Amino acid sequence: MKLKCLVIDDEPLAREVITSHIQKIDGLELVAECDNALKAFEWLKKEPIDLLFLDIQMPKLTGIEFIKVLNPNAQIIFTTAYREYALESYELNVADYLLKPISFNRFLKAVNKVLHVQQEEPQPAQEPDALRTDEPHIFLKADRKMVKVYLKDILYIESLKDYVRIKLQGKEVISLQKISFLEEKLPEDCFMRVHRSFIVPLKKIEAFSNNAIEVNGVEIPIGRNYKDKVLEQLNSSKSILG
Repeated sequence: MKLKCLVIDDEPLAREVITSHIQKIDGLELVAECDNALKAFEWLKKEPIDLLFLDIQMPKLTGIEFIKVLNPNAQIIFTTAYREYALESYELNVADYLLKPISFNRFLKAVNKVLHVQQEEPQPAQEPDALRTDEPHIFLKADRKMVKVYLKDILYIESLKDYVRIKLQGKEVISLQKISFLEEKLPEDCFMRVHRSFIVPLKKIEAFSNNAIEVNGVEIPIGRNYKDKVLEQLNSSKSILG
């Protein structure tokens, strides 16, 4: 089944580029294109949309305001000329953030993230939190509250300057925190700093090379300053079979 797509951008040339990219991918179907967010709102009332390609800087209503007001039930890929909204986009849990001009290769990479999520088999039901009270966990401040994160659910941790993104199965948590703080708090026999911007749980590593680690289908680079220690640990049967 193809994903129904809606393109929202006030620049005709930008819409033309995105619609052209969409038409090259078999898994996508272009439903409509709109030059402002209010028109997109009318489309979303008429029929369900699976994927929005959404500009940020638009008249009447910005892309970010559009998401906060409407909270659309669709995957969202931002398409913008402005880098400064990247962090806020992570907090809105968008699928990707594309900077204009958007090449087809970069566009395809973003779309593949969405297609991968759509095609994943349903995950086994999680145990209710009340039954998991003894499992190792940490509390992190996110969205103006303290959020419990179970260590066994962490896929990887990524530094975003003064923030960290904790990637979990099916969701993520963004917290105002230094990655070095988490490195100190997490058990070193279970987690490993592999790059100045990444921490990974050892048991979630699916594959590795001299330059990268794969976790949940995501390739994470091994930093030059961490390389010797990381490869030594990964080549140890004890750490792999742990």
